[in-house]
Amino acid sequence: MADLKWYVVRAVSGQEKKAKAYLENEIARQKLEEYVPQVLIPSEKVYEMRNGKKRVRERSFFPGYILIHADLSHGEAEHIIISTPGVIGFLGANEGTTVKKPVPLRLSEVNRILGKVDETEEQVETLDTPFIVGETIKVMDGPFNGFSGTVEEVFEERKKLNVMVKIFGRNTPVELNYMQVEKES
Repeated sequence: MADLKWYVVRAVSGQEKKAKAYLENEIARQKLEEYVPQVLIPSEKVYEMRNGKKRVRERSFFPGYILIHADLSHGEAEHIIISTPGVIGFLGANEGTTVKKPVPLRLSEVNRILGKVDETEEQVETLDTPFIVGETIKVMDGPFNGFSGTVEEVFEERKKLNVMVKIFGRNTPVELNYMQVEKES
């Protein structure tokens, strides 16, 4: 049975998904799934408002890093990981020593990272662009559609804003949810 441990691999920032896909294909092609059963990019789903539309995208917790569950006692597994396009090398491989031996993550670190990934999968998407008091916003939905206003208060836990909207020349306080507004550019 393989002696599996978690390792962190540095990847070219922005190419983590390409490196992961290439690595998984190469592992399958060489039939090394037993030695490298899992390749993971810790990420979360966030949404943002763009041009009045809700867009969902994935954001990496650790840009430029990939987690790999592997048994590196099988020399071929380590070689495939290092020679993958977009992979720079193992994190902590030669910290002040001449021996280039990858250092596995401690179990507590792995549980913390994987726990964070699990939490976000259970969680409803989070807003990527929180609002700031004093910021000018544009109302995109509801009875005040098309009006601009200034953020007076932000209720992060309820995902609502108190906005001061100028209606017929008079400032009027309005409570709106995050989905009804977007930042004015």
